[in-house]
Amino acid sequence: MAELRVPTLQHLARNWRMNSQMIAKALVRLAENPPLFNYNPLYGAVRDLLILGVPYEQVEAGIRKIKREKVRNNLLSILPLVRDHFSGLHPDFFQVVERRYYPVGRGLMVPFEPPMIYGIGGQLYFPWFSFWRSNPLADERLSLFVTLVEEVLLQDPDLETAKFEILDFSAADSKSPRELRIIDARDVPRLSEERKTKMLDIFAEGYLKAVEDLAGRRSPSSKDQPDNRPDPDQPSFPF
Repeated sequence: MAELRVPTLQHLARNWRMNSQMIAKALVRLAENPPLFNYNPLYGAVRDLLILGVPYEQVEAGIRKIKREKVRNNLLSILPLVRDHFSGLHPDFFQVVERRYYPVGRGLMVPFEPPMIYGIGGQLYFPWFSFWRSNPLADERLSLFVTLVEEVLLQDPDLETAKFEILDFSAADSKSPRELRIIDARDVPRLSEERKTKMLDIFAEGYLKAVEDLAGRRSPSSKDQPDNRPDPDQPSFPF
């Protein structure tokens, strides 16, 4: 039987729909067609470039060792943008932030794990990486994500002054190359408490419907399963 994992905050926002039934369908589809890779090598590349001072050519060579061509090319399309953004920065410190959980409702605790924070000249920076090629967070979904993240950050006095930026590495269309768009979270409208609560209630209801739907299905035998692997650029949970 397909397994539905609890989404991260970013994936909660990405998979939010106008009603719970649409959310359930999206989550079931995702559970039945999980992604076959994640972007973890790029987080390692950021640390190598930003903190350890590893030459770019060496970092690139490491990515080129990935065997699957589609995965390798996807990562290599992002790596130069990562290099250009962090080029010339010399952090005074760098650290990983421990995982936190946001209570969505109905017993659903959604994980939130910032990839890193770093400080330069007394200013704390919190970059959030969005590696989706298409359909990045926008409009109300983006507001939902930023609103929730801000609540989590404000719970920690060590992080409440951090400069929160979203690094969006998407492309304008399927034929265009990726570009880096930097979104200052201060420019993103926040949701009202009423609207946020309503959106979270809808998501929690959709998630529980998806769990029930998957529990009621029988897993087909391997010979009956279609050989259609999911596109890694589609909404996914990067575990």
